[in-house]
Amino acid sequence: MERPCPNQTFLLLMQTSKAIQERVRTNITSYSLSMTEFSVLEVLYYKDMQTIHEIGKRILITSGSMTYVIDKLEEKGFTKRVACPKDRRAIHIALTDKGNEILGKVMPEHQKWVDSFFEELNPVEMENLNNLLEKIKRRTKK
Repeated sequence: MERPCPNQTFLLLMQTSKAIQERVRTNITSYSLSMTEFSVLEVLYYKDMQTIHEIGKRILITSGSMTYVIDKLEEKGFTKRVACPKDRRAIHIALTDKGNEILGKVMPEHQKWVDSFFEELNPVEMENLNNLLEKIKRRTKK
């Protein structure tokens, strides 16, 4: 017996999120990066130096997993660890010249590609979508 979905909106949101993630993953792997590696590089590209904890908080990954990812990015020459001059206990992660160079090429193309997912929406629809998603996101934090 087939049953109707009790929350079609939730199902559609999950399906859309999964479809976008799969498309992004396919695109990112063409740069020989995992999704997590790319997410770390993206944070550093837009936010500059960050601690491992700050990066993990932004991309929803634990510090233990983050250390592994940072090690891999260092091996590839994209990131480096930098001691914080104000707090010797803190270590910041920064992009290297190589990391900045590759992201300078990748990010404009990536952003244009991501924007294409939303090109059928007009500015009012985009604003409404942003507002609705923020509203749902706030509710999940209760």
